[in-house]
Formats: sequence, C-alpha cells, structure tokens
Amino acid sequence: MSAAFTGKRVVIKIGTGVLTRNSGGEIHHAMIARLSQAISDINAAGHEVIMVSSGAVGAGMSAFGLTQRPTGIEMLQACAAAGQARLMHLYEGQFSLHGIKVAQLLVTHDDLQDERRSGNVLATLNAILPHRQVIPIMNENDSVSVYELKVGDNDTLSSIVARLVKADLLILLTSVAGLMGPEATSADDIITEVDEIESVLSFVRDEKGDLSVGGMASKLRAVEAAVNSGIETIIASGLHPEQLPELVEGRGVGTRFRVKAALPATT
Repeated sequence: MSAAFTGKRVVIKIGTGVLTRNSGGEIHHAMIARLSQAISDINAAGHEVIMVSSGAVGAGMSAFGLTQRPTGIEMLQACAAAGQARLMHLYEGQFSLHGIKVAQLLVTHDDLQDERRSGNVLATLNAILPHRQVIPIMNENDSVSVYELKVGDNDTLSSIVARLVKADLLILLTSVAGLMGPEATSADDIITEVDEIESVLSFVRDEKGDLSVGGMASKLRAVEAAVNSGIETIIASGLHPEQLPELVEGRGVGTRFRVKAALPATT
C-alpha cells in the first residue's frame, strides 16, 4: 500500500444466503443494491475494499429452469458459468450508480496455493486498489474447478485473500447475526466479542442454507486462520448491509474476533 494511504484494507465476503431469496436461487436485487450502497460508502470514507462474492451457482440455476441446487459437477459448473456473468452484470449496474466500476477476479485454490500464481493475484489486486473508482470482486472459478464445487467455499477463500493482501479487517456476511453461544435462545442472542478463538470453536450450529457450501464451522476455521495471522475478523448479518460502515469503524452488530496482542520483546 502507498505510504500516503491511511484507511483500512477490508475484505468483505458475501454469502449465498444473503444474495438469494430462496432455494431456487432467485437473486435478491434489492439486497445487491443495498450492499453496493454500503460498500460504496466504505470506499468513499477512504478505505480499500475487496469483495469476495458467492452466489454464482444459485444465480445461474434459473437459466436452466432448476429449482434446487444440482448435485452433478457438470451441471454445477454450467450454473456457475451462467450465474457469474449475471452476478457481475448486477454488481456493475448498482455500483455504477455511485460512480464506481468493478473488476472481476476468478481464482481457484491452486491459484492461491502456488507461490508464483498467488503472487500474480496479489500484484493484480495491488494494481487495482489504489484506483479508488474500481472495486475488485473475487469468486472461486467454479465453472472450471471441480475441487471448489466439491469441498471449497468462499469463507476459506476470503480468509486466504485477506492474508495474501495483509488486510486490516475481514468481514464475513452471512444470514445470521453472528456466532451464537451454547445457551443462546434466539438468533439475535450472539456473542459480540471473542478474544480467544479457541474458546468458541465448539460453538457451531448448522445454519447452512440449501444453496450454501459452507456453514458456521467453515466460518470459524476461516476466522481462526485470519486472526492467527493478525487480522481482526467479524461475522455479521448481511441482511443488514447498511451497518457495514459501522463495522469497519469498530461499531455495529456482529461477532468481532480480536487479534491477540503481541507479547513484549524480551531483553
């Protein structure tokens, strides 16, 4: 990052359950509009934003007349191919209302595991981010990669990206308000702050939707990797995207996972 840059570098992952209305994969156009507004506000406040957006398979199902997520790899890849184009078209239209253009980056796990290829991804992102009028939108390249469709998810991808770009903050937007403790009685009864990620790894409830690949267990693995690399992470509801600027500024409603303070150097 440039020496003159004083904002935060923020990675925002948007889950399928936030972007779609139902198990048929109907795109939630109003939600995309609200997300675009909130992310544009973060951008205007002087922060750098990288989006990691799910939803390609769900968005592409309607193109083939499907009402349920397919199970065959070939059909999943076909849906991802059709849906990714549709998603980017919608993002492009909504962000243009705020004077912002979008840049698409489709990656596979191999792209991020290989040092040379991950270096290329980082170089591309570092070239885009200083241009404040352009926001990069990343997704796993599900139309060509079988691995991601079988076991991958964008929680993992966003955590890897956050570590790659040395982000200041990772926000995982999902369909729940945050992490619920074992004694929680409602979806709003969440843990607001976690200082030790190890203490909550067992607090997992299966909130995964019909179109989602990951669940809370996946999110906590992603959080653990991020906070152990010095990146504060938040799990929050994507159904209330208007609070995104507040989350970036240290407020808002969600579960905030703090980074362990560095031990003082010994002499």
